Amino acid sequence: QVQLVESGGGLVQAGGSLRLSCAASGRTFSSYAMNWFRQAPGKEREFVAAISWSGGGTTYADSVKGRFTISRDNAKNTVYLQMNSLKPEDTAVYYCAATTSYSVFRPGDMHYWGKGTLVTVSS
Repeated sequence: QVQLVESGGGLVQAGGSLRLSCAASGRTFSSYAMNWFRQAPGKEREFVAAISWSGGGTTYADSVKGRFTISRDNAKNTVYLQMNSLKPEDTAVYYCAATTSYSVFRPGDMHYWGKGTLVTVSS
């Protein structure tokens, strides 16, 4: 089992920045590719970003490319999502998820989920 706990969400004005963190406990953190998803009210959960086991590979949704950066610190069992130039359409609950494969980005492919942290971007 892997337990994931997100933090860092909040209210920010458009154009601002936030850094989300996801702390993992349980089985070996470095064995998992880590992902961020988000879900806005009334919408399906969507992929945001992924990072490989070592951190050497990253993948982003087109909607956040160039604005968001995913990173991880395996010594601290933590994955981060730095979000810059935030837009109102980035408003959502952001979820951290773990999977054994770096090449899959669908919610159904994730093995473990956190409970999410709310990000609200005001215009």
